[in-house]
Amino acid sequence: MKFTTIKITPDPFIFRITLARPEKRNAISAQMIVELLRAFEEAESSRARVVILSAEGKAFCAGMDLAGLQTIAKHSPEQNVEDSRRMALLFRRLYTFPRPVIAAVNGAAIAGGCGIATLADFTLAAPEAKFGYTEVRIGFVPALVSVFLRRQIGDKRSRELLLTGKIIGAEEAFRLGLATEIVPAEKLAARADELAASLLAVSPTSVARTKDLLTNTQAAALDEELEWAVRANAEIRATADFREGLASFLEKREPKWSGE
Repeated sequence: MKFTTIKITPDPFIFRITLARPEKRNAISAQMIVELLRAFEEAESSRARVVILSAEGKAFCAGMDLAGLQTIAKHSPEQNVEDSRRMALLFRRLYTFPRPVIAAVNGAAIAGGCGIATLADFTLAAPEAKFGYTEVRIGFVPALVSVFLRRQIGDKRSRELLLTGKIIGAEEAFRLGLATEIVPAEKLAARADELAASLLAVSPTSVARTKDLLTNTQAAALDEELEWAVRANAEIRATADFREGLASFLEKREPKWSGE
């Protein structure tokens, strides 16, 4: 498969995936989702024992791209469900990947991009990094990420982030447990490699079985919650507030909410 939105570098024991749409702030497109899923397939079938996920440019990932948002407005209910399920599949794949995943977050990680950044086993953040689940700001629902976020930081903190849509800095992300470490931007890649080396030094069998214990013992509950989230993600797109939120975002104006 030819990759156009990401780059992969399969080293002998480290599989590197780089988001490569810097001119779009590495925004998520339908093609990027397909390519990321394929990259994780290749990583699993390779000899690599660690995956490092990073990004080109100043942003890590700005969420869905404008073209994708404009397309969503024209989707049928069935297409909305299918689209939501693809994103859910990517999040689940990242969260339950059988080998350690390190995310090196160099800048803003927003909405779906925040999900990608924080669902890794280790999230290294540059001081300039920003995190936020901003869906409610455009009349959307952070349904898919909520399934994982509650598991990571608990119900109360999840409500604070998801209901306000606020953006937080690296220090607060670290305090909440969304970021594992704060690393100077110029040392981010080196620290990711250093962490990968420490993971390569331990038993691969033990690591694989520990990851299985951490993720697959709750697989049934995870899948059930994700199915609810997929439906919620699709259904919000039929509301007046979603249409207004999307239009105001694209037109760069304040939204006029109707509550419908």
